[in-house]
Amino acid sequence: MTRRREAELAALFETASELAGMRDPDAVLRSIVRRARTLLGTDVSYLSMNDPAGTYMRVTDGSFSPLFQKVRLGLGEGLGGLVAQTARPYATSDYFADARFNHTRPIDSAVRDEGLTAILGVPLKLDSKVIGVLYAADRTSREFPAEEVALLQSLADHAAIAIDTASLFATIQSHNEAMKRAEEAHDRLTDLVLRGGSSAEVAAAVGELLGGQVEVLDTVPTPAVRANGRAVLLDDVWVCAVLAGSELLGGIALTGCPDLPNVDRRLFERSAVVTALLLLLRRTVAEAENKVRGELITDILDGRDAAGLLARARRVGVELSDPHVVLVADGNLSGATHYASVHRGLAGSRDRDVVLALPSRSTDVAREVAKALDATVGACGPVAGPVAIAAAYEEARRCLKALRQLGREKDAATMDDLGFVGVLLGDRADVSGYVRSVLGPVLDYDTERGTELVHTLEIYFRCGANLSRAKAELHLHVNTVTQRLDRVTSLLGDWQSPDRVLEVQLALRLLRLTG
Repeated sequence: MTRRREAELAALFETASELAGMRDPDAVLRSIVRRARTLLGTDVSYLSMNDPAGTYMRVTDGSFSPLFQKVRLGLGEGLGGLVAQTARPYATSDYFADARFNHTRPIDSAVRDEGLTAILGVPLKLDSKVIGVLYAADRTSREFPAEEVALLQSLADHAAIAIDTASLFATIQSHNEAMKRAEEAHDRLTDLVLRGGSSAEVAAAVGELLGGQVEVLDTVPTPAVRANGRAVLLDDVWVCAVLAGSELLGGIALTGCPDLPNVDRRLFERSAVVTALLLLLRRTVAEAENKVRGELITDILDGRDAAGLLARARRVGVELSDPHVVLVADGNLSGATHYASVHRGLAGSRDRDVVLALPSRSTDVAREVAKALDATVGACGPVAGPVAIAAAYEEARRCLKALRQLGREKDAATMDDLGFVGVLLGDRADVSGYVRSVLGPVLDYDTERGTELVHTLEIYFRCGANLSRAKAELHLHVNTVTQRLDRVTSLLGDWQSPDRVLEVQLALRLLRLTG
């Protein structure tokens, strides 16, 4: 799937580069059809152009049937005639079994002679006028998902501009000032696409060309703007929808130019098409990259080749040899994927949970993730390298399970944070570290002063916290035992509360077991 995305992106960029330098209309059409076939990986691609009588075949790629190459469709006839008539894309997995289309004998004979079964057609539009139809077809049944329709439509929109530009250059002399400006704008915008520029850069370039300010919008203010895909003047502001096929990606707004000549209005509308292409490419790249990151997490946890994983991670900007904190959460995958992408980490799914590996030297990041995803998060780390990340995942997973069992929903913790629960559940637990974290001040006091506070605590608990029995076993006065316990309190704080007393007893037992 990732290789296919990369091929699609390469085809789009190659198309933009090739079309930018073409001035021959026939060469433009041949390039469009060839790239459409590459883009969708179909058996055949072709393009028909409209005239008053309907739509006629102009260019094919991959076709072997002379009958098919000369077919003409009246408006509303067949799939292509319906696309040309309605200005909407249509797709079918089985043309002959699809009752939506007006099947005529000449059209069906030509399609049958070519051996086509699945067909996708999208309109080539200039303003609101359909100038032709771009097709991708297979000789076997297949579905055309929405993303393929959007990609072919984006190519068709970009191609329509190139066709229009090439046609204008074929009929108007290069001395025409308006045409020079259109060429400059087209080349400048195409250059932005080829360099991977942002939509903000496109807005800045168009604003400079038109002498105004252009802003990219998340949406458009009224349905009327979206309906025709053309620039509309609203309160001295020109607004145009940014569309990929029928999908609304946003809009662009131009201020400071209320009296916009037709040639400038067309340039403004063309910039909306370029903006759509950039946004679609960016989304496609993001989806492909997120898929790669998810596959990386899966392969790391499955213990795949470590050297290969390091190299694959570097290709998406992740250095696995750096310290990473591993998190297992019960949040949603899309939110985790976005968070990991922003913070240059990895995210994927495992069983019913999501797994993140984030570059960090502190597990404090777990609380940030818990808040961002509104989730319960178990954490482990920092660790470095695929093998260590896989091991840390197991501990983070157990930590998440413990948090759930403890009723600590929407919380974040490591095994160390869970105290004695972490000691019991963690296969990499630091027992000595735990003992010191609980009894450290008492151990140091005994060592420095030669006292027996630890021994006194052991006898005290052995006697069921009964002072009389403890003083008898210690052969001390009850006041001496009390003083020793008071000293423990001064060193440890409230160690006799229900939670603390259990930790102290566990630490004493572990101390005795480990010598």
